Amino acid sequence: MKPIQLISPVDGSVYAERTPLTLEAATEAVARAKAAQKAWAARPLAERIALVKAGVAKLNEMKDVIVEELAWQMGRPTRFGGEFGGVNARTDYMSEIAEKTLSPTMVEDGPAFRRYLAREPVGVVFIIAPWNYPYLTTINTLVPALIAGNSVVLKHASQTLLVGERLAEAFHAAGIPADVFQNVVLDHATTETLIGARSFGFINFTGSVAGGAAIERAAAGTFTGLGLELGGKDPGYVRADANLDAAVDTLMDGALYNAGQCCCGIERIYVHESLYDAFVEKAVAWAKALKLGNPFDADSTLGPMANKRFAKVVRDQIAEAVAAGAKPLIDPKDFPADDGGAYLAPQVLVNVDHSMRVMMEESFGPVVGIMKVKDDEEAIALMNDSPYGLTASIWTNDYDTAAAIGARIETGTIFMNRADYLDPALCWTGCKDTGRGTSLSYLGFHSVTRPKSYHLKKV
Repeated sequence: MKPIQLISPVDGSVYAERTPLTLEAATEAVARAKAAQKAWAARPLAERIALVKAGVAKLNEMKDVIVEELAWQMGRPTRFGGEFGGVNARTDYMSEIAEKTLSPTMVEDGPAFRRYLAREPVGVVFIIAPWNYPYLTTINTLVPALIAGNSVVLKHASQTLLVGERLAEAFHAAGIPADVFQNVVLDHATTETLIGARSFGFINFTGSVAGGAAIERAAAGTFTGLGLELGGKDPGYVRADANLDAAVDTLMDGALYNAGQCCCGIERIYVHESLYDAFVEKAVAWAKALKLGNPFDADSTLGPMANKRFAKVVRDQIAEAVAAGAKPLIDPKDFPADDGGAYLAPQVLVNVDHSMRVMMEESFGPVVGIMKVKDDEEAIALMNDSPYGLTASIWTNDYDTAAAIGARIETGTIFMNRADYLDPALCWTGCKDTGRGTSLSYLGFHSVTRPKSYHLKKV
């Protein structure tokens, strides 16, 4: 098998190299996961919860090493300290609601009948995780899957190969059996063959639309449950009654944090004409205050993109937009670390429209386009003019207004006066090309379990 190389965006070096499993070895790994699942599911729920929380605690003990590895693997500045806040909060919440969510729902318990609905683990859960938030996105499914009594096979992105290894190391050290949670390195062909062989009870994939389509094709006819989060082009809308400074700070952070490599990052902003000029001025100042540099530099607030080919996509989108009439408001020369490769200066574009790729196709980089709108109707039409539907951010001082506008937007989550955030009590979901399925909240447990009805009669 050809080795998979992890090329660090920091300096272009080969940071890690792993050989993928052969089909035979991968099939054996799945068989071990299936064999181990029944005994794992038979353990008391409280015990499974305790072991999962212990695994996350072990992960926290590795914080210093993990933060450094993340910088090498995908370029996030070490000053931001990894993803532990979200990992811990999501683990705690899903653990807290597990007993209530997984307990049977009694319909009748009388002298003649006992009728109830139970939830049963699906068996083996397959997680195909992305590189941009490699721990958070894995935890979203890993924690409820294990708590619910499933075994888990994890295939992490080639850009973050070490993440799966660290997760397995932590969870195994906490006492979760090695066969119950396995980290594997697979190529695309072996992955698709395993899926086509109905190896799994549920598959969670986070990645590109093309990747999601390939998963669906591989699973066709197997009736395997799928959770597909396939990206977005998330909008922000700043109404006339918005708090301007708060809107600029949150929307620009949502657009440029993590070098713009966020599934729910803000990629297009629509501003009411009364606030437009002031918003643009403040947004440009916000972006210019960033420091692009080596992620190990304590002053760096913007690191390299995870791979130079990702940066090329963003550069091409910007160049095409400028050629079509867009106006760039930031001079890349103000960011001397921009090397034409993985290190990419942030950019704010105006005079943009929806004929431009930068306003319609996912950028997944440090660029945002800003458009002026005259009213809610125009903003709603533009927000819905997208093949994606993950989140939308509305800036207003009125709950009812935000809810009314949100009801008309084709998206999975509506934010008012915030953006780029996952609340573990609310399900994470999307529509259109963003995909299907849910994670987090009580519905996250429903994804990794199946309903089972009990209709018991005495005679």
